[in-house]
Amino acid sequence: MQLEVGEIYEGKVTGITKFGAFVSFEGGQTGMVHISEVAPTFVNEIKDFVTEGQSVKVKVLAISPEGKISLSMKKALPEDQQRRPERRSDGPRRDNRSRPPRQPRPAPQPGPARPGDFEWQSKKNDSGSFEDMMSRFKQTSDEKISDLKRGNDTRRGYSRRGQQK
Repeated sequence: MQLEVGEIYEGKVTGITKFGAFVSFEGGQTGMVHISEVAPTFVNEIKDFVTEGQSVKVKVLAISPEGKISLSMKKALPEDQQRRPERRSDGPRRDNRSRPPRQPRPAPQPGPARPGDFEWQSKKNDSGSFEDMMSRFKQTSDEKISDLKRGNDTRRGYSRRGQQK
């Protein structure tokens, strides 16, 4: 028997692997049904859907130049059974708990200032000299460094004088 792409045939399952099932036809030809083509639902264990020796209807998806035959059991089903069951996001979950209604997410709030946040340019347009700007930068930088050192010393268990508590 010559198989044609797009046609539905009946065959017998001759082997099962974890990635699919092998189906033989009357003319001695064998094709494979990939695990994703076994049923319209998620298939975790293929042995839950087919057994060796079982007679199944399959649709020929493709025949490669090397002679490999790609088959589908779910596409051989009637049109209304080929689709996956609809998921309802507001229905019960698998563990039978009800879902709370979805709330809109609040807008992100600006976080607290970080040590690296520094205003590199003044917002006001003062025409100070470069030396004035550098001295202000150095002053704020020294203040921030001393604040950081004070914070780290108290976390490590040291007092301000460097003596262990």
